[in-house]
Amino acid sequence: MRAILSAHAGLLVAGVLTFILMGAGQSLYGPALPAFTRAFALGTDAAGVLISAHWVGAAGGIGLMFLASAHIRPRHVLMLMAAGTALIATGAGWGVTLLGALVYGLGYGCSTVIYNARVLRVFGPYGPSMLALLNAVFGIGAIAAPLVFVWAGSAIGATWTGLAVLAALTALVAGGGKRPEVATTATGSYRFRLPILTFGALAIGMEACLIGLGPIALIALGAGEAEAAKILSLFFAAFLAARLALVGFASAIEPFTLFIVALAITGVALLGTAITGATWLFIPAGASAGLFFPAFYMTAVRQMGDHARVSPTIIAAGLVGGILSPLVLGAIMARMGDAMFFSATAALMLAATAAALALRKGMAR
Repeated sequence: MRAILSAHAGLLVAGVLTFILMGAGQSLYGPALPAFTRAFALGTDAAGVLISAHWVGAAGGIGLMFLASAHIRPRHVLMLMAAGTALIATGAGWGVTLLGALVYGLGYGCSTVIYNARVLRVFGPYGPSMLALLNAVFGIGAIAAPLVFVWAGSAIGATWTGLAVLAALTALVAGGGKRPEVATTATGSYRFRLPILTFGALAIGMEACLIGLGPIALIALGAGEAEAAKILSLFFAAFLAARLALVGFASAIEPFTLFIVALAITGVALLGTAITGATWLFIPAGASAGLFFPAFYMTAVRQMGDHARVSPTIIAAGLVGGILSPLVLGAIMARMGDAMFFSATAALMLAATAAALALRKGMAR
């Protein structure tokens, strides 16, 4: 293990720093949405477009990696993330803000493919644990960013400028000149598996909605904006704890079984919030949502093969959910009330749990 870590330390360090920034940027959308709605006179449905813009950009990043992964370096994608967050920081208008989310999402999508695929491969038998670790540190940025946003008085410019500076500084230490490690073979097997990709789209779409629209729904239940941001930070603390715990047993547990457990816990937590109005029940949903991506990714890799285009396909499926889900739920919330978010998401998660249980034997094979 020590020899493998030493050989690939640069890849792991760059990945850790990048994923912290990714967590910080994604988590800021939720607390910032009330400020955006005031600044640009928006409704909840329009605000949901911001989250979808991020995921549309991420889908573009996946497309770039699918077509030209050999030419894209970590430094390139970090500069995209820096440019996107800088555009958001300007506060120059809703169109500029959406463009910033799109550009930031482009770098975000590229980074997801670059690091997940390479880390899983180059660490060999320790790949699942290192993948869990990499995705766990995402939670560090996600916990800190909402707290910093509250500390800065909900100042959009200051917080997003800080992210832009951090992304630019990280680009200085990320690889740029040498050709990065090839994640998977270009001639390996590729098996398209629609069922697991559909489950992944649903789960990642739910994660996007919990992070982006969850704070607005919490406010509708009576939480103040600062309180909602703090609850989101605790959500990400649970998110981080679950992924760190996964590091120790990721190689031992059957991933689709883990995926089912994550769906069930999320559904129960959201149902409890919908029935009781207890905003603190949103926090344990963070732990289960934190398991969505690692469990989905490892299941899909097992089923789909080791071709270079397998990883972009898997992540693209998640991005389909990330793009569509906020638009659909944002429209539902605009028509039926923001608090309706918890009833709708609980029903969706519990239905997905039942479907996954019915298909478990074949999916876990």
